[in-house]
Amino acid sequence: MALTQIQIEAPEEVRARLCLALDTDDLVEAGRRARELGPWFGTLKVGLELFSSAGPAAVSTLQGLGLDVFVDLKLHDIPTTVRKAARVLGSLGVAHVTFHAHGGVDMLRAGVEGLREGAESAGVAVPRALAVTVLTSDDTAPPHILPKRVEAAAEAGCDGLVCAVADVGEVRAIVPDIFVVTTGIRTTGDDPHDQRRTATPGEALAAGVDLLVLGRTITHAEDPACAAAAVVDDALS
Repeated sequence: MALTQIQIEAPEEVRARLCLALDTDDLVEAGRRARELGPWFGTLKVGLELFSSAGPAAVSTLQGLGLDVFVDLKLHDIPTTVRKAARVLGSLGVAHVTFHAHGGVDMLRAGVEGLREGAESAGVAVPRALAVTVLTSDDTAPPHILPKRVEAAAEAGCDGLVCAVADVGEVRAIVPDIFVVTTGIRTTGDDPHDQRRTATPGEALAAGVDLLVLGRTITHAEDPACAAAAVVDDALS
């Protein structure tokens, strides 16, 4: 692909809605990827693999690049434990933190409160509490699961939801103004890997998604920069 000026740096209105999943256990590699692909992505996602390897140092290192950091640990435990863990994460100055909505209202509420307490103690902005509804790798969940988890997240005071693009319409029908994050984003013809419910960047934006998370479709590409440019092209088409 020959990169044009618009392709080598995403328009800010698109870049602000793109998140790069740094699914590696190597913090040096994560930083290299972030610097290389920062022109296309306004947010960097730290998942279980990187956080298990580097812990809070992963967050501080990536924050030093001037990008938002999204901590995706899908916390799911008893409310007391989740509240204490969320308090730590809330103090790190991150933009988003995930909890698994399967944990129910009390657990989610404890997470929301923990984030606020941690942020206030550190004098930083409170992260968005995102409730993960049904994983994009799961195409077997019964129909009642999604609305049940969306309602639990809303009752608990979560700021946003993580869902598949195919679920956005149903989510918006229940909570019209909530912040929506989607995973399983793939460009046309790309390998879905273990994702079952995928969508293109253009489809996600057309559905009204606020933040699109992309990982292997970028980081496993032969030329990650070209793959990022293709995502922007798709989003603008």
